[in-house]
Amino acid sequence: MKRELIKSIKEKEIQLAKLKEHIDKSSVCSDLYNKVVLEKAILKKELENLDKNSFLDGIKNLIPRKKVLICDYFKK
Repeated sequence: MKRELIKSIKEKEIQLAKLKEHIDKSSVCSDLYNKVVLEKAILKKELENLDKNSFLDGIKNLIPRKKVLICDYFKK
């Protein structure tokens, strides 16, 4: 999954490089450029979340949590 995201991000960078030359020439190229920028940003965020979630899950497994029992709510 991570490799696929990285590959997709690199493909979007290549597309952006090609489209950047033609942004001023037509509104269609400009719109397409903006769309690819958004897609790249979404992919980067997914990659970031993938890294962050695996890191947080590792920490959560290391730290033991006290389980709350229903009787704990009625102690007072």
